[in-house]
Amino acid sequence: MKYFRYMTAVCFILAVLCHCITTNAAEDTEENVLEQYQEYCRRLESVEHKDDIAGCGFEIEESQIFPIAFGENEEVFMIPAFDKTYHRLALFLADGQGKVLYKTDQLETNSRVLGQMQQPNCGIAAVSFQDVNGDERLDIVLITYCRNSSGDYKGKTYKVGDVLFQNQQGTGFYRDYRIADKINRFGMNKSTELITAFVRDGYSTEFLYTAATLKELQKQQFQVITEQCYSRTFGKLGKLQVVPGTYHIADYDIFMIYLVNEEGCIVSGLQPMGEYDNLYALKGINCRDIDGDGLKDIVVLARYSYEGEKGELVVESDYAIYYQRTGGFSADTDIKSRYQCSDEDTMEILIQKARAYWGWKIEP
Repeated sequence: MKYFRYMTAVCFILAVLCHCITTNAAEDTEENVLEQYQEYCRRLESVEHKDDIAGCGFEIEESQIFPIAFGENEEVFMIPAFDKTYHRLALFLADGQGKVLYKTDQLETNSRVLGQMQQPNCGIAAVSFQDVNGDERLDIVLITYCRNSSGDYKGKTYKVGDVLFQNQQGTGFYRDYRIADKINRFGMNKSTELITAFVRDGYSTEFLYTAATLKELQKQQFQVITEQCYSRTFGKLGKLQVVPGTYHIADYDIFMIYLVNEEGCIVSGLQPMGEYDNLYALKGINCRDIDGDGLKDIVVLARYSYEGEKGELVVESDYAIYYQRTGGFSADTDIKSRYQCSDEDTMEILIQKARAYWGWKIEP
């Protein structure tokens, strides 16, 4: 355990050094961040009882306290708490008398901003206790909400998934960073059911991002939406087939669009559903010049569903625009930041608004 904590500290310090060198951030010097980390570790290590959590600067998520079978202990509770200063999440396991038996903050959600103590954690989306690796011990499947204060995701809430495997001794948990990386890099962090389908059952969305041919996609059960599948000539990219479709996993339909050449090779892959959980209905795909450069662009309009922060099902319309460029396609961000479509918007209305943004006259 001491060796593990030592290596964790070493890795964190190296991340701090890299961050300070590459960003030259005056407000977060190496010394300041190291002092913050050491002070934070002292507070975390000081928690020996449930009653110590608040006094050591952590705020308990009371609604997310759950019992869990832990080793030979009959009554153990998982207590999640966020550090009030840096918004880092820590998990404490305490017995019926409140004595802390195990604690950790080595979680994927605490590494969203590398080299900094401050993290964008803002809540817990879901927790599930189940045996996902077949060793007859309960593991923890955890999903958190994060919201960045700057950058591309500024102000947007997104999910981060993680799995903590209970060790054979029943004295603690360990993580496989490779599993956590794939869960989040390939969008399998939407629900605990989706994470379980990957970790326990072996289903994965990874092939959606790594396949080289249409045949490879279909071999992995990618279902083409044939009524919206057609061929278009895209400038120097030549004649390409626009192939929209879905992959069904754990009651979710993951929506992707591929541009496939005449040899069946994938030239480009588009992911218009973004952070949504599921494709509810595809309303249309249109290929025409949007930004006035003479090249065909791609507009996608669909309805998506996702789970709200209170667990409710939310369905809404959204769109994506991809501009054709010399080497492929680039997703629009400017129009999206100014106009959010409604359920009443049609493809024709959306194209008119998008073309008007680029100075096209609206046809009478």
